[in-house]
Amino acid sequence: MKQYYVYILKCNDGTYYTGFTSNLEERIQNHNSGKYKDAYTFKRRPVLLVFYESFFEPNQAIMFEKQIKKWSKSKKEALISGEFDRLQALAECRNATHSKYKPNNG
Repeated sequence: MKQYYVYILKCNDGTYYTGFTSNLEERIQNHNSGKYKDAYTFKRRPVLLVFYESFFEPNQAIMFEKQIKKWSKSKKEALISGEFDRLQALAECRNATHSKYKPNNG
């Protein structure tokens, strides 16, 4: 059965790149070799694989990749370090206009 991977690379400039592939080893080699000159990682090499998750369903992997791409750097770092309990706290809206943070005038 074919496997698919969602991965996070730490770039040389300290940023993170999240991707999806069916061949993890080859994909990381492509990133580090600069195979694609228009890629985000091209000017941020070398890159280091810091997280990956495998899937048997490509649609699940694609959904997970899209979800992670929206995350903050601190939330990605919690996932990378396995601090799963922090993910929920980091996901909460901290905007002053959020109902949780508005003063109760009632």
